[in-house]
Amino acid sequence: MSLALLDAQMIALGGIRLEFILFGLTLLGVAVFHNKVFWVALCGLAVIITCKLLWDPSFHLAEHFLGARPLLEQLGDKHLRQGEWPVLLNLLGLLLGFAVLSKTFEESGVPNVLPKWLPDDWRGPFVLLVFVFVLSSFLDNIAAALIGGTIALVVFQKKVHIGYIAGIVAASNAGGSGSVVGDTTTTMMWIEGVSPLEVLHAYVAAAVAFLLFAWFASRQQDRWQPIQKDPLGDARVDWGRIAAVVLILVGAIAGNVLLDMPGAGVWAGILAGALIRRPPLRVLRGALMGTVFLLSLVTCASLMPVDELPPASWITTLSLGFLSAVFDNIPLTKLCLEQGGYDWGMLAYTVGFGGSMIWFGSSAGVAICNTFPECRNVWAWLRGGWHVTAGYILGFFALLLALGWRP
Repeated sequence: MSLALLDAQMIALGGIRLEFILFGLTLLGVAVFHNKVFWVALCGLAVIITCKLLWDPSFHLAEHFLGARPLLEQLGDKHLRQGEWPVLLNLLGLLLGFAVLSKTFEESGVPNVLPKWLPDDWRGPFVLLVFVFVLSSFLDNIAAALIGGTIALVVFQKKVHIGYIAGIVAASNAGGSGSVVGDTTTTMMWIEGVSPLEVLHAYVAAAVAFLLFAWFASRQQDRWQPIQKDPLGDARVDWGRIAAVVLILVGAIAGNVLLDMPGAGVWAGILAGALIRRPPLRVLRGALMGTVFLLSLVTCASLMPVDELPPASWITTLSLGFLSAVFDNIPLTKLCLEQGGYDWGMLAYTVGFGGSMIWFGSSAGVAICNTFPECRNVWAWLRGGWHVTAGYILGFFALLLALGWRP
């Protein structure tokens, strides 16, 4: 393997920049040492930052996180001017805030009475996935996945198949793929001037993918642990906690629309809900490690020098879905918007749904693993959730055959 220098100083091995090699090793470490993913991600981030400080003269740590200096602002680089802090702060607020939301919803008693309304065979888990899909179309996919996971934890008596958990994450990501308020990537497209109608046809692919993975995931869960047929004990709904949940959800939507910062809205909703019921802040300790893990991977991804993508085509778009399973889809979407020439609905589906194929490929997957820590195993996720990958491919080609490539 040859050794070379790129961009004046940065080391490359065989023409591949060192940052990509280190990031790849970090992801491999996450896959292999699934019981130590927190430390693997932190160590990977530390090594990548150290190498960039030593060998990349164009890298400035403070500018990367806090924003560019006036000189760089004059050059018109919007990404450098803003810095990474808004993305990281928003994710921090969302992941921790939605952990509080999930526990509040669990304590409301609603999951305990749901068995009365859900079918008592494989159709029960299927209907629950439909609920997550629909909820995610107008709500953040993290919240939709956590609410679905909380319900599953109760109605399946804490015995949830990893394939079904992958199905919950996939349903949350698929449901938001065709809505400009359902996913961060589609919201970015909307802000950049893409019409909401231009991403709506992502639901053609999402619906096909959903029917496939939801059917298999529901069958898996029904064989693993059938749904609880009757309400648990003397189940009652705490309407005060339901009101607190509604305030958090309204805050998330308002923060997204008004401030482009749903994380801030979530915590405003938590504070407002505290006037009704005391929020279960004790869950933050358990959610913190998963949150730091995701922030570390997102930061690693932001440090990668991805300055251009292959020419826009349906093949490139399909590939971006697989790439988003291991690479943050926010910078990928930003590059696509700058490059132009994409079918925005097809892109919304691939970058929005593609991360479902691996547990750390989307923030919804990382969040739900705080509830189900056994899912932090890439190989078990791929084995149990094989239908998610199959659904992704089938949904993509169904959209391509039905509507074609529409850049």
